[in-house]
Amino acid sequence: DFTHSWLFRVCYSFTFHELVVKMPSDQISLHSSTKPEKVGVDNPNLVLEIQKTTEAHHPSSHTTSKSSNNGHKHSAYMISSVSDKSPKLIEEYDPYLNRTVKHPTTFFETLIHMLKASLGTGILAMPNAFHNAGYLVGSIGTMIIGLLCTYTIHILVHSEYELCRRKKVASMTYPETAEAALIMGPKPTRKFAPYAGAVCNTFLLAYQIGSCSIYFVFVATNIKAVADEYINPDINVRIYMCILLLPLILVNWVRNLKYLAPFSSIANAVTLISFGIIAYYLFSDIRTLDDRNAVANFSGMPLFFGTVLFAMEAIGVVMPLENEMKCPEKFGSVFGVLNCAMFPITLLYTVVGFFGYLRYGSSAEGSITLNLPSDEILAQSVKLMLAFAIYITHALNCYVAVDIAWTQKLKGKIQNNNLFWEYITRTGMVLVTFGFAVAIPNLELFISLVGALCLSTMGLSFPAIIQLLTFWNDYKGIHFTLFFFKEFNCNPYFNPWVCSRHFH
Repeated sequence: DFTHSWLFRVCYSFTFHELVVKMPSDQISLHSSTKPEKVGVDNPNLVLEIQKTTEAHHPSSHTTSKSSNNGHKHSAYMISSVSDKSPKLIEEYDPYLNRTVKHPTTFFETLIHMLKASLGTGILAMPNAFHNAGYLVGSIGTMIIGLLCTYTIHILVHSEYELCRRKKVASMTYPETAEAALIMGPKPTRKFAPYAGAVCNTFLLAYQIGSCSIYFVFVATNIKAVADEYINPDINVRIYMCILLLPLILVNWVRNLKYLAPFSSIANAVTLISFGIIAYYLFSDIRTLDDRNAVANFSGMPLFFGTVLFAMEAIGVVMPLENEMKCPEKFGSVFGVLNCAMFPITLLYTVVGFFGYLRYGSSAEGSITLNLPSDEILAQSVKLMLAFAIYITHALNCYVAVDIAWTQKLKGKIQNNNLFWEYITRTGMVLVTFGFAVAIPNLELFISLVGALCLSTMGLSFPAIIQLLTFWNDYKGIHFTLFFFKEFNCNPYFNPWVCSRHFH
C-alpha cells in the first residue's frame, strides 16, 4: 500500500513541512485579522483538506472554537507536522457560530412549525391518491416519497452550509443558495447564476399561487356540499367561489400578520377537532382488503405521485426554519428536527391513505370530507370547520406570494402611492388564485398538477442540482460517476422513467 510506504511518508513529511511549518508565524496566528486564504491557501477547500489529512495521520488532533479580531468565529484546527511537534492553527469559518437571530427558535418550536407546515389539505387527498395506486403500491410509494423528500431536504441544508462556509456568510435563502451553487460550479454554469434567484422565486410564487387556488376550490366545494342539503343543489360551485371572492380580498388586505394570529390559532384548534371526527368516520366501518386493489392501473401513478408530493413536501419553509434556529446544527442531525418531523408525517399520511382507501375505495374524493355523510350534522360541521380553517390559511399563503411579488420585486420600482399599489398587488394575487380555481374546480387534478409541476422542481430537482454543483469538484473518477448517478436519479427531470410518467 503506497500510503504506508517509506516513499509516501518522506513525501508527506516534506510537503506538509513546507506548507505549514515554514509559514511565518504571523500568517497563521488566530488573533490576526487575516482570512484563511491569506495564509498561503489559494483554494478555500485546501484548509479543510489539510485538516482531514492531518486527522487521518494524527488522531490526537482536536478542534476548538475561536473568534478573530474581524468578528468572525472560526473552528481552529490543531495541526502538527511530521517533523515538528509544536501544533499550528488554521482558521475555518463556521456559519453556525456567526448567525445572529433576533428571536431564535428552540428545537421543539421548530419541530412544531415543521409539523404544521407539512400537515395541510394534502392529507385529506391521500385516500384518493391510494385509489390511483392501490393499497400496496400506495403504502410503499408514500414511504419512498417520504424518504426521498427527507433526503433532498438534507442535501439542500448541507449544501447551504457548505456554500455559506465558502462565502463566509452566516445564512442564505433558497434563491441565494442556488445562485451561489452556480457560481461555485463548473465554468459553463456560472453564466446562469444571475438568473437563479428569478427562477427559484418564480417557482416559489407559482407554488404559493397554486396552493391558494387549491384552498379556494376546497372551501367552495365543502360549502357547496353542506348547502346542497338545504338549498338548490344545482348551483354551480363557481357561484360559491364568486360569493367568497370579496371577503377573501378584504382578508388579504390585512398587512400585519399579528392581526390574523388569533384566527390562525382558532383555525389550528378547529383543524385538530376536525381530524378527530374524520378518524371516527374512517374507523367506524373498516372494510376488508378483498374489495380493494393492491396494485392499481399504472396510468394513475402520476396522479398518485403529484398528490403525495403536494401533501408531504414543505420545501418552502425548510431554510427559513433552519436559519432561525437557536442551534441550527440540530436541524439535520440524526435525531434532529427534520427526521423527527418527517417520520411521523410519513407514517400518518400512509395510515390515512391506507384506511381511507379501505373505507371508501374507488369512490374516494379529492378531499375525504366530501365522502362524509351529507345529511349528518357532525359531518357537516367538519366540512364547515375545515372550510373556515383553510379560508384563513389562504390569507397566510397569499402573504408569502405578496412578499415575493411586492416586497422583493415591485416595491423598489414604484416611487409614489406605494400603499395604493400594494393593495392593488394583494387584490391581484387573490384574483389570480380565483381565476385558476374557476378554471380548474377539480381538487384531485389541481393538487396533482401543483405537486407535479412546482414541488417536484423545488423539492427534488433543484436540491439535487445544487448539491451536484456544490460538490462537483470533491469527487474524482468512479466516485464522481457514482455521485452523478445518485443526483441523476433523484432528479425527476433527468430520470427518463420518472420524467415519462411525470408528464403522462
